[in-house]
Amino acid sequence: MTSGEFDISHIRLGERPLIVCDVDNVVLQFIGPFQLFLQSQGHAFLPRSFRLHGNIVSQADGAEIEDQEVSRLIEEFFDAQELWQTPLDRVVETLDRLSEEADVLFLTAMQPRFQNQRRRLLDRMGLVFPLLATEQPKGPIVHALHASRSLPVVFIDDMARNLHSVRDHVADCLLIHLMPNSPVHRFAPAAADDIARATDWTHAAELIEAHFVSGTFTHAVPAA
Repeated sequence: MTSGEFDISHIRLGERPLIVCDVDNVVLQFIGPFQLFLQSQGHAFLPRSFRLHGNIVSQADGAEIEDQEVSRLIEEFFDAQELWQTPLDRVVETLDRLSEEADVLFLTAMQPRFQNQRRRLLDRMGLVFPLLATEQPKGPIVHALHASRSLPVVFIDDMARNLHSVRDHVADCLLIHLMPNSPVHRFAPAAADDIARATDWTHAAELIEAHFVSGTFTHAVPAA
């Protein structure tokens, strides 16, 4: 299986439902750890919009950090993510339980060169499910993974654009908008009305389990 130039041929799925899950802000805490990382570098994050660039300032004088420097800080954070990031509440036990009846796969929006650090971090937490790291749109990737399977599929993310991308490429997919309770997520764009909203992982699991037993999966691949 491939999606554009992104190779997913090593992913092997069983004959059972599929759960594709984002990582930052969904499985791993991002905003809080990133703020602590910035403080260690003499900076601060001001949640003035739903973005990182333009919202990071110097603690010394309040001057806004230039975009190029913000990008460097994000890369340094991902390089050191094992020292900073922690799991969201109940995510480990919830995915462990769901994996008894479904394949779980992590699809993280991150440069592939940081995949080894993320793999070690997830493994240390007991989240040993397959991991794909890419900055490509998620819809075509989930479509390539699921193909013409008639089994249920679920996609979980905190970003509306990723949910919309999967909606546009994968029919009959349960889309779950799961966001942390953070100051910056107050500015997050809203997902479409046909996308389910989960308050936490307990709620997400209820939505997923109901989807699995509903028996209404007449999957049709969208036209190219």
